Amino acid sequence: MSTVLPDLRYSAEHEWIDSASPARIGISQVAVEALGDVVYLDLPEAGSTVTAGEVCGEVESTKSVSELFSPVTGTVVEVNAEAVDNPAVLNEDPYGAGWLFTVEVSEEGPLLSAQEYADANGGELG
Repeated sequence: MSTVLPDLRYSAEHEWIDSASPARIGISQVAVEALGDVVYLDLPEAGSTVTAGEVCGEVESTKSVSELFSPVTGTVVEVNAEAVDNPAVLNEDPYGAGWLFTVEVSEEGPLLSAQEYADANGGELG
């Protein structure tokens, strides 16, 4: 069963967001396990604007290509260059070294608590 971290919030599209400022965003272990081996990331550039609920990038795996949706509206502050250079880090540590980008949040989209996300996606709080 996939781990869902209790101190994060989640979008219905499987992105997670922490409560830091700027907020760090990634994809959940549920999503990573469904994707399989991640081989390529297309992420928004630092300085660009992302909009809650809209596509902001792609995650490509050996199984498929999935769109990445922003859970918030705001300005991208930093992109995880390590993850771009070595996308497999998402499979190894989706909640740590596998974070994707940070955003200075101006507005949140609809977000789920960890328990709501776990219940909806068969995960367990870890």
